[in-house]
Amino acid sequence: MHEPTELLKAKFGFDTFRAGQLETIEVLLAGRSAASIFPTGSGKSLCYQLTALLLPGLTLVVSPLLALMKDQIDSLQAKGIEAERLDSSLTEEKYREVSNAIRGGHLKMLFVSPERLTNERFLNLIRGLQISLLAVDEAHCISAWGHNFRPDYLKLAKAVESLNVERVLALTATATPKVSDDMAEAFKIQPDDVINTGFYRPNLEFRVSACKGHEREELLVKRLKERPPGPAIVYVHLQKDAENVAKLLVENGFNAAPYHAGLPNEKRVATQEAFMGGKIPIICATIAFGMGVDKADIRYVYHYHLAKGFESYLQETGRAGRDGAPSVCELFACADDCTTLENFVYGDTPDLTGITSLVNEVLDAGEEIDITARELASAHDIRQLVVSTLLTHLELFGIIQFDGYYYSDIRFAALRPSSEILAGYSESQVPFLKKIFASCQKARKWITLDMDAAIERTGQPRAVIIRAIESLQDEKHITLQMAGYRQRFKRIQPTVNRPELCQKLNDLFAQHEQLEIDRIDAMVAYAEEDTCLTNQLLSYFGEPIEPCGHCGVCLGDAPVHLPRRNAPDIDLAVLTKIEELALQHPKALGQPRQQARFLCGLNSPAVSAKRGLRGNPLFGSCAHIPFKDLHSQLVG
Repeated sequence: MHEPTELLKAKFGFDTFRAGQLETIEVLLAGRSAASIFPTGSGKSLCYQLTALLLPGLTLVVSPLLALMKDQIDSLQAKGIEAERLDSSLTEEKYREVSNAIRGGHLKMLFVSPERLTNERFLNLIRGLQISLLAVDEAHCISAWGHNFRPDYLKLAKAVESLNVERVLALTATATPKVSDDMAEAFKIQPDDVINTGFYRPNLEFRVSACKGHEREELLVKRLKERPPGPAIVYVHLQKDAENVAKLLVENGFNAAPYHAGLPNEKRVATQEAFMGGKIPIICATIAFGMGVDKADIRYVYHYHLAKGFESYLQETGRAGRDGAPSVCELFACADDCTTLENFVYGDTPDLTGITSLVNEVLDAGEEIDITARELASAHDIRQLVVSTLLTHLELFGIIQFDGYYYSDIRFAALRPSSEILAGYSESQVPFLKKIFASCQKARKWITLDMDAAIERTGQPRAVIIRAIESLQDEKHITLQMAGYRQRFKRIQPTVNRPELCQKLNDLFAQHEQLEIDRIDAMVAYAEEDTCLTNQLLSYFGEPIEPCGHCGVCLGDAPVHLPRRNAPDIDLAVLTKIEELALQHPKALGQPRQQARFLCGLNSPAVSAKRGLRGNPLFGSCAHIPFKDLHSQLVG
């Protein structure tokens, strides 16, 4: 069976393709890379699932969402399609099983996280295999201009070259023209092969209601009572909000449940399944809920708090009405929400002192740099994702070069005597294995490999030695454990003007900070818009339309004017107390930005490292005060 349409019916049970699907598949089958920019729920995943069955070799699917991988794999396996995933949740036995299936050529699709493509064990596993297609989900993460930039995505383009990937499919539901250009440039996609089906959804009715913080509980209950019942998602900012809003709705006679990342995994899964099956019609959730939720009949999406930007809002509202039936997306607009959203943005930005100390540590490490983002985050009190972004900028500036992730601790337990192990190998292989064994230190059970000694004794590179060790495990001669996951870089620019470099990095983070603040401001402007809401939303993505006729403004709602945000005075006693606390914890609270973060209730690596510090009454005591105002007072 070689026709996409025939395969669509036989394997996936559909008679016709949705908009953009066949065009994407035809580009890939012609041997070219493609980008698919489709609205949420428009069937992006089918583009690589069907194509994978028509291509030889392996299709790699990169996704940042573990839950989404699992759901897709279960669905594919139910259709008789060979698909698996490799991630940190797998047992060693399952990892071996999947690895053997990859080596044996028994898989059509393998799902991995973006970080996996820089993992030395994984690269050893797939190097040399025919990778016909690399599908990159949430591909907007590759662009620093996007709303969810992830440094590991930048390394995917290099992986495409090093693994001889034949074609790439970049997928996203939210891409401005600038982000779309970045995706195409990174993966060498021709302009005609960027397939954008448009973002307009004629069945979605966008509405905005202005309110003060204390009014929204009553407003939400009123909306749910006055509208016909139907599945609904209520999006909130914080985990505690999800709990409180769900409790409010239950007390008012609704069947609702909270969903957020702080719940036990079993509870989250059970809640999602109950929502999908119709047992719980209303979910009160943080943005942790929704990715990969393929429920077609969601009638309402309420944003109980202001969304953090158009990208997030389009993605979250896109979960409504996938069956094409009319659905309402209502934003409760309260200016007070800006404080919470802005505080998260400002809290992520490192200060010049932290940037300088981190850069100095990296550059003082010599030509061979051996580090972990976690250790750097802890040492310099900068969030781990921000550390990774900083290291990525040093790469882009040509100062350091990423040389891969590796395991610093490799040990194994022998399941049989070495004489029995060696008996199964040829005369040419035995001397090589003996040299590896001679480079080990033996304890009561575990045997630890000295990699540097093994390289020197065998004259072989690290990758060859690791493959040999893994083959011993595959043959069930040993039980292997690999730990101490670290990053390697090479210093490639010997002379650096450090003050100038650190100021440049500081300016970049400030620029990104302003970009995020501008996104919040754009949502406020949207809420107060007196022209077509749908057009305002789509114009941001380069797709202006005539007035839609079915949003709140087009239907005659009066223009919204948000009440001024609440700006309480800063208690000077709090400033005195934080100074006193900083003297006790200089590493966690020594800088004004650290103190402002703490008072706003924003966690950091240094605060987490101090047991009991988050329990101090000062933590979060100024959560309703704008970060900028607090920081200005603390700087003096």
